[in-house]
Amino acid sequence: MWPYPRWVAHRGAGKLAPENTLAAFRVGAQHGYRMFECDVKLSADGVPFLLHDATLERTSSGHGTAADLPWGELAKLDAGSWHSRAYVGEPLPTLEGIARYCVSNGFFLNIEIKPTPGDEAETGKVVAEHAQRLWALQPVPPLLTSFRPESLHAAMLAAPALPRGLLVDTLWEGWFGYAQQLQCVAVVCNHALWDEGLVKQVHGAGMRCLSYTVNDEWAAQRLVALGTDGIITDRVDLFAPVPPLTSNH
Repeated sequence: MWPYPRWVAHRGAGKLAPENTLAAFRVGAQHGYRMFECDVKLSADGVPFLLHDATLERTSSGHGTAADLPWGELAKLDAGSWHSRAYVGEPLPTLEGIARYCVSNGFFLNIEIKPTPGDEAETGKVVAEHAQRLWALQPVPPLLTSFRPESLHAAMLAAPALPRGLLVDTLWEGWFGYAQQLQCVAVVCNHALWDEGLVKQVHGAGMRCLSYTVNDEWAAQRLVALGTDGIITDRVDLFAPVPPLTSNH
């Protein structure tokens, strides 16, 4: 049984709040979202935390490669003021902090393992070990995804029971074989790649079809019509994740 909702809020709430922060998760939740996607990498001292880029400049007050700094330094950075004045002082969250928020609210999580180049295996291993511990008593574990097969392989060895998904931006040679070897439960594609044949191939192998990053109504309608299983979006303000209750009148 697939336990996850169809609609997933990208990096928390995508564009409405600073991505990959607790504030973004709260905004997504206010719009009715119950599942979130986030990017996780490692600090210099091995603490898993949320950040998309390898470098700090775009989404924080820091400079240089994030993986070069220990968590004590990263924790001091402002990850909100780049977005808007409302979020000045918003910190970078740890995976542990986000896990506490999700678990206490009954939210689902898609953790994209986002290694700094060269740290693929170590990041997959550490993130999986933390996820296994943080969700140990929960009925639905987080879905671990990555563009890097090496990260997913390390995650599989470290925590084989956690579900995995292969992220695919192009249909590169051998991708489907990797998804099967890594015992993935899902393939997460650039939404433009899905067609009837690809959906049939992935479903036929017992995997689910998820899409990123879907911000237009026509694209979402196409994916629903194709029978795909999950839609990751920045537009938490456009797509209502829960269908409205129909009246009996």
